[in-house]
Amino acid sequence: MNKSELKPAVVFEQFAKINQIPRPSKREEKMIAYLKEWGESHGLATNVDETGNVIIRKPATPGMENRKTVILQSHMDMVCDKLVDVEFNFDTDPIKTYIDGEWLTAEGTTLGADDGIGCAMELALLESNDIEHGPIECVFTRDEETGLSGAEGMKAGFMTGDYLINLDSEDEGEIFVSCAGGRNTTAKFTFKKEDAPAGLFFLRAQLKGLVGGHSGDDINKQRANAIKLLGRFLFQTINRYEGVRLAQFNSGKMHNAIPRDGMFVIAVPNALKENVKADWNVFAAEVEDEFHVTDTQMVWTMESTDAEPVIDAQVARNFIFALQAVDNGIYAICQDPALNGMVETSSNIASIETKDNEIVIVSSQRSNVMSNLDNMCATIRATFQLAGAEAESGDGYPAWKMRSNSELQKIVRESYVKLFGKEPIVRGIHAGLECGLFSERYPNLDMVSFGPTLRFVHTPEERLLIPTVQMVWDHLLDVLKNIPAK
Repeated sequence: MNKSELKPAVVFEQFAKINQIPRPSKREEKMIAYLKEWGESHGLATNVDETGNVIIRKPATPGMENRKTVILQSHMDMVCDKLVDVEFNFDTDPIKTYIDGEWLTAEGTTLGADDGIGCAMELALLESNDIEHGPIECVFTRDEETGLSGAEGMKAGFMTGDYLINLDSEDEGEIFVSCAGGRNTTAKFTFKKEDAPAGLFFLRAQLKGLVGGHSGDDINKQRANAIKLLGRFLFQTINRYEGVRLAQFNSGKMHNAIPRDGMFVIAVPNALKENVKADWNVFAAEVEDEFHVTDTQMVWTMESTDAEPVIDAQVARNFIFALQAVDNGIYAICQDPALNGMVETSSNIASIETKDNEIVIVSSQRSNVMSNLDNMCATIRATFQLAGAEAESGDGYPAWKMRSNSELQKIVRESYVKLFGKEPIVRGIHAGLECGLFSERYPNLDMVSFGPTLRFVHTPEERLLIPTVQMVWDHLLDVLKNIPAK
């Protein structure tokens, strides 16, 4: 298969154009300008709100003017991650894609199908002149990936439709009707760096090649977390040997991703350097055995490095103990049988950055039960506060509760059965969707979410299963054809 053979062509053509436009979270100005110019050049009512969200309205096709209005919604920003040895500027460079069997992926970077493929479907629909539909509103929100600030800043009345279809899901054949709420918790250790004592040998350790993934939707897959593994080795080392000093620890880039790589620099007594290297090799083998199913490409290195100032010994010790102790992964499973064993509450340690006089740790907590979300955040804060750090949790975003009498869910399910001869899976998702915020501003809005199959989102291995795009496109058009009258 080559790119000219991708189906549906109208969708993949729009996706290719979108991937020429830099659109990092919080820096979507070029995409906003593109959407505004695109809508106006096609003679469609186009509006940009003060937050930067874009809405493009298209009238109904003849004979369908009395149908209920459908909102199609996706987010315009993308997670920007790349392999450590790839030169790429997400503010200027276009995403380079290639076909790998039935998958579309990118050359060493995130693909941007989350949620560029949803945007592409909206634009393809807006540009069409041969698709039956009632009145539609195509909404493109900004900054979904780093806090949902586009949806947060949207005022009531910006959208006016009766139904909303969110096109930001990652498993074809699954219809999402609920999502988790989430908050970030940030901890900060402060210290004064000092010259290392005499007689120490500096080692730089690096772990890379982990699968990583989305910290909500992939948290149940038990993938390795680089921060927890590196912290675990440090905890083992400082409890085994006297005189070990920490100089720096850096890992992870984004609050909503499982960290795939990381590094630390330590100084150890000269007499112990070979012991620590041997311990590293043993630890690597043990961890590779633990994660032999999920993470098969781990790369472990430890080598000598130049001397540098070290972190205050007590602060470093407290930091390492906190990394060992802090919760990471699944905390609770949903009790509602309708959600079929979905993760209810979780936490992910996402990034650590060593600065001149502080270490900053960012983590994200998620839950479909807001009281349990509060409790999970408190648990993470308490762990770091007991170790002497400052810690606070942000405001976050709400959960989207399942609507038991949803008309739209019935239409979408029946359409899927008619088209594909099988029942779709109707479930919730342990990730944040903008539907949670929409449900607060638009309490009567009937919503579902579905989309084509994506894998390894938020990582440079992100890939889109090509045949599922046609399936979702066919499904979407059939749903629009069967929207009832007002």
